[in-house]
Order: sequence, then C-alpha cells, then structure tokens
Amino acid sequence: MKLTKLSGALGAEITQTDLNILTSDGFTSLRDALFEHGVLAIRDQSLTPDAHIALAEHFGTIDINRFFTPVASHPNIAEVRTAPDMKRVIGGTWHTDHSYDPAPAMCSILAARVLPPYGGDTLFASMTVAYEGLSEGFKETLKSLKAVHSDSSFAQSNVGIDADDTAFRAPTVHPVVIAHPATGAPCLYVNGDFTTKFQGWTPEESAPLLAMLYAHATRPEYTCRIAWRPGSVAIWDNRLVQHFACADYAGHARLMHRITVEGERLPSYRAPS
Repeated sequence: MKLTKLSGALGAEITQTDLNILTSDGFTSLRDALFEHGVLAIRDQSLTPDAHIALAEHFGTIDINRFFTPVASHPNIAEVRTAPDMKRVIGGTWHTDHSYDPAPAMCSILAARVLPPYGGDTLFASMTVAYEGLSEGFKETLKSLKAVHSDSSFAQSNVGIDADDTAFRAPTVHPVVIAHPATGAPCLYVNGDFTTKFQGWTPEESAPLLAMLYAHATRPEYTCRIAWRPGSVAIWDNRLVQHFACADYAGHARLMHRITVEGERLPSYRAPS
C-alpha cells in the first residue's frame, strides 16, 4: 500500500492495494489512514459489489440510505446517478452525510461505475483544520452550542431523489464542535444542507453565524479535490470532513455506487484545561 498526500489539510491517494482481497492488517492500515487524512482516494480497483459490501462491513454496520435508489442486485448499495439532462447533481452542495440521524454516519464508500468524459470531481473540506482556524474566543463561544439537523431538505430536492414521505424523521441535535469518537480530535459539525438552527435559537438568529461557519469551513486552504478515474474508490469519514460534488459535466451521465456505514452518537469536544 503506497500513500501520497493530496493537500496540506486533508486527503491521501492510495495505490498498490487491492480492496477485493483486503486482509485484516490491510484494513487496519486503511482505517488508520482514514482517521489521519479524513478522505482516501484508492486507485486502480476492480471492486465487485460483494467486495464493496465486505469492505463496508469491516468498518461497521451498513446504513441503508432511505432516500436513494438501491442497486437492484445488491440493495445494501445505493445508486448516486446523474442523467445527462440534469443541471444539478446529488451532493452538489457542501454537506455531511446523514448528519440528520441521531447516530450519524461513520464513513461513506463511493465506487466509480460510469464517469463523464470530463468533470465530476468531488471536493472535501477538513472540519478539524477548520476548527483549528478559528480564534480562541470563537472556539470558546462555540463549545457550549448545539445545532439542530434535519432531513427536510430532501423534500425540495430536484436532483432525481424521490423522497417518500415515510422516510422523513424528526430533527436531531448534535454539538457544534464534536470530539471524533475514535481519536478525540475536535471537528466543526454543522453543514449547509442539514443544519437548520442552533438549539434554543430561532432560525433567523442562527442564520448569520451559521453562514459564517459554512463559509469558514470550506475555505480553499482547508480542502482537497479528488478527480475520478475508472477504478477509483473513495472513502471518507463523515465526522472529519464535508464534501461537495461538482456539477460540471452537463449532457453526460455519471453513476456511482455508495455505501454508508452506521456511526454513533457524537460527544461534545472538551478542550484540555
């Protein structure tokens, strides 16, 4: 397994490994790299659906997405499909997968199946580096805040998601600054798709501060970009990063297979005294 950093803030590219025959030691190395770099681009794979599922199960229990169309032969895998006539794409805004769940997603694993001739990259932003970039006074302000997250944005989706009314759940609450469950690292945990307000605040009161945090969290120096190639697989830790799918390939189809792994309730970060 060869690892090459993608940027100063986050991300690594991995070559010289085969996810179809991943050993327990290989998985440990992969998981450790994920926790260190936030997102991994694993190249030159011929990942079968069964191996995709097996890889996800190394990380934990698969969380079957209730808004996406499943792959017919493997319902544990979700289709992320863009038709040639679509001007907007699924994931085409900065967001964190499943932050609307009480125990949000641990990681997502995306495998390229059909790619456009150009474009379709995915951008990632480090929420640990974003937190570190805040002033000490601002960190002090945020440490006691919690935010409300909701899946309600899917009701207004026009990117090919047929949101069944029975899929929606009540809003949930998470700390604004979480401690990563495995490493304890502080992570900013709000996102423009699913965060609706601060707990105890009105949406109007919350909007200016949330807008500032969204803009800060996605500063260019906090990001990296993954260019998809045939055989590419990406794994990202949803506690550590946000992501954004570029809609710059209108007129062309794109199909990705995604599995999301269940996480756990997120603890608040407490800075060392």
